[in-house]
Amino acid sequence: MAFVITSPCKDEKAGECVEVCPVDCIEEGKDMFYIDPDICIDCGACEAVCPVEAIYMEDEVPGEEEKYIALNRQFFEER
Repeated sequence: MAFVITSPCKDEKAGECVEVCPVDCIEEGKDMFYIDPDICIDCGACEAVCPVEAIYMEDEVPGEEEKYIALNRQFFEER
């Protein structure tokens, strides 16, 4: 299970999460950051520093934000 970045990050892109990630699994997209679920080690460092509270464990993503689980995965599949 991985962490997922959701809608509060859209057009925000503060970037603190990238700086603290020990495995460099967070990449910047056009309008937000994305977490590679195949590299994420579930450490939670990114969640703790997110200023807009956009990062959740995959199984804790709010219902209205569930589409971001697929969007994070798709971002890396298309690379």
